[in-house]
Amino acid sequence: MGDAKHPLPARVKRAALEMTELVGAAVENTLAYNPLLGARRRDTLDAAVAMARAIAASPKSSGQRLAECLRELQQVAAGKSDLAPDPKDRRFTDAAWRSHPYFRRLLQAHLATRKSLAAAIEESGIDPRNKSRAQFFAGLWADAVAPSNWLAGNPGAIRRAFDTGGLSLVRGMKHLVHDLRHNDGLPSQVDRAPFEVGVNIATTPGQVVLRTEMFELIQYAPSTPRVHARPLLMAPPQVNKFYCIDLTPQKSLAKWAVDSGVQFFVISWRNPQVQHGRWGLDDYVAAIDAAVEATRRITGSRDVNMWGSCSGGMTLAAYLGWLAAKGLHKVANVTWAVCILDTRDALEGGALGMFNTPAAIRAAQARSRRRGLVRGPEMAALFAWLRPNDLIWNYWVNNYLMGNDPPAHDILAWNSDTTNLPGRFHCDLLGLIEHNPYANPGTLAVAGEAIDLSKVKIGAYVVAGSSDHITPWRGCYRTARMFGPKTEFVLANAGHLQCLINPPGGSGSWFFSGRAARADADAWQAGARREEGSWWPHWREWIQRHSLALVPAPGRLGSRKYKPLAAAPGTYVMER
Repeated sequence: MGDAKHPLPARVKRAALEMTELVGAAVENTLAYNPLLGARRRDTLDAAVAMARAIAASPKSSGQRLAECLRELQQVAAGKSDLAPDPKDRRFTDAAWRSHPYFRRLLQAHLATRKSLAAAIEESGIDPRNKSRAQFFAGLWADAVAPSNWLAGNPGAIRRAFDTGGLSLVRGMKHLVHDLRHNDGLPSQVDRAPFEVGVNIATTPGQVVLRTEMFELIQYAPSTPRVHARPLLMAPPQVNKFYCIDLTPQKSLAKWAVDSGVQFFVISWRNPQVQHGRWGLDDYVAAIDAAVEATRRITGSRDVNMWGSCSGGMTLAAYLGWLAAKGLHKVANVTWAVCILDTRDALEGGALGMFNTPAAIRAAQARSRRRGLVRGPEMAALFAWLRPNDLIWNYWVNNYLMGNDPPAHDILAWNSDTTNLPGRFHCDLLGLIEHNPYANPGTLAVAGEAIDLSKVKIGAYVVAGSSDHITPWRGCYRTARMFGPKTEFVLANAGHLQCLINPPGGSGSWFFSGRAARADADAWQAGARREEGSWWPHWREWIQRHSLALVPAPGRLGSRKYKPLAAAPGTYVMER
């Protein structure tokens, strides 16, 4: 490390900053619980057709935009153009893009072309959904041909090649060959070698106390002499492995929970294979009930608190509706994290919604029934192409042009540890998105029981991220409203995953909090209380109030019936 007497060289500082920005962009855009699963390859082709139709639909406007583009290119060639990139665009922060005549002209030509194409599409007379698709494909094309992605157009890559005597290009070629052979041709996003599950990530002590065909139930060891009598059981998403809540001890939600005196249990879903393609929503609801029963019996508690995140939260809602229909009381309070239950916006606009038409959903369901399994790497690749600058081209430049290794980062290592989805459950998830049964009682049946979420009476704490593009915070606010005006709603200044991995002590964290008493989300925000720091201490106070009295911590994990089977994080989390 540098100090006042021996400062770090400017190029080392620049490389460190580039790596920090690369990791930041990737963490902001992890697959992280995405229940919509991205677009099909055919959807990209349809988007290209939509772009062509948009240009052809208004030939006069398109011609005008072409003429404007040609005039702007003349200004670029003459060095008289004022076009400049968005200051927030990390691709063009190198000073050479502004100071060097060649690179400045190259960038301005790119910006002029993209601007004219976007304007021509916007002025076309096609319908809004196809216009969104056309803009999406235009963005894909423009991002792919951006000068920053190619050696001759990237000043940083050229500089690196000279500084290393060409070794950066040799390393880049090795990375490219490796990814063509082992990563389906996509740039690797992470160096996973430094991370080993159960060794230096996912290390909070605990035991597997129940194993079924579908899941392992982990009970974490108490770290306080007294614990709250009512336990907390987490139902994580089926789309990812559970251990994002237990990365390093410094940012482990599992450790935070047990250090808070909470008896903490978590379901570790099995990574399904083709033979498990029959598993559907009914099966996952039955699995949650089995985990609840084991948790109640081990702790002696009449009921439990629960935690549901994203697709795990959608499954938990079905379970709560089933309990209500049966007249059973097993769950007292629920923490909902980045979870949208009212899916009314899922088929309307946005980078995800524009591809999730009823026809596309039916086609995806038919494909899943036929194949029996949706593979994790396939989901990750499709999602990456929805945000290519952050999830593809950043790594293209870093790995191939600059010759750097992909970053070693715990969140990215977790994100690359993908899981499959059973074909039937994938169909059920898409059905929840299309039919919106939690906002439309009686349109969903679970194990023969009609689901009406208005009959679910629980205490609720809902967490959302202000920059979350997967489960937008206003949709999460509607989740809070489903459980009444006394629901506590927290809005963290972070994205989908970062608002969960939010330990105290970090810089720049703040959140809004308050009861979900306003019908409108923006009105709620205007009247909410802003607090500095992490929301974890705020949640600690809430969960402790809702976890009953303190009792002596158990001397050992499990029980006579539910004997410890393996140390946490268990065996299913290791399956790929």
